[in-house]
Amino acid sequence: MVIGALAFTLIALLIPVQKFGGKTAAAAAAAAKVPAPDDDGSGTLSTAFGPLSPQDRDFVRKVRLAGLWELPAGRQAQQRGTRPTVRTAGEHLVEGHTELDRRVLEVGEALGIDLPDRPTEQQQGWLTQLDRAQGAEYERLFIQLLRRAHGKVFALVAQVRAQTRNSMVRGLATDANTTVLDHITVLEASGLVDFDGLADATPTPTPTPSTGPRPTK
Repeated sequence: MVIGALAFTLIALLIPVQKFGGKTAAAAAAAAKVPAPDDDGSGTLSTAFGPLSPQDRDFVRKVRLAGLWELPAGRQAQQRGTRPTVRTAGEHLVEGHTELDRRVLEVGEALGIDLPDRPTEQQQGWLTQLDRAQGAEYERLFIQLLRRAHGKVFALVAQVRAQTRNSMVRGLATDANTTVLDHITVLEASGLVDFDGLADATPTPTPTPSTGPRPTK
């Protein structure tokens, strides 16, 4: 009877591990909110700098895309921002993405990755929202859009930096990590970040001062 009771207890302890272990891992992955990479269908390629996976190529393209809309957004903030902290954030965006864009072009050429030359439709929509916003509304929208975008890419940078086997992609991820963290810091220093509004939400029209921005990435 004693042996039977011990065996039953052991089984009871093991079942929850087997039953919920997978769910725990899935929940952790979901919490990171890193979207699955866009697969260009080329598989993993051999390069002089190590294997180049679909995730690697998707990351390089996303770095390029980030610069295509965040550079003009930063320049605009330098000109239209009335708060010194907003103008400083714009300055950091311009400096950071100018250098990061130079690096990503080098990486794309070295690895034979075709890179985009214009923002996505969604990114262009964010720029249009910024063009239409005025005064305090513009500053809140600028900070919220850019802070949310950087928060999303920060998780992707960490994942790629940890997983890539390609030395050029690893170097780009290291540079991107430094740049994105700097941008997050100066955006938050403005005091305009609505942290509740950083959660995933359905895209909404251009916000008014009464509703506040709810950007999506």
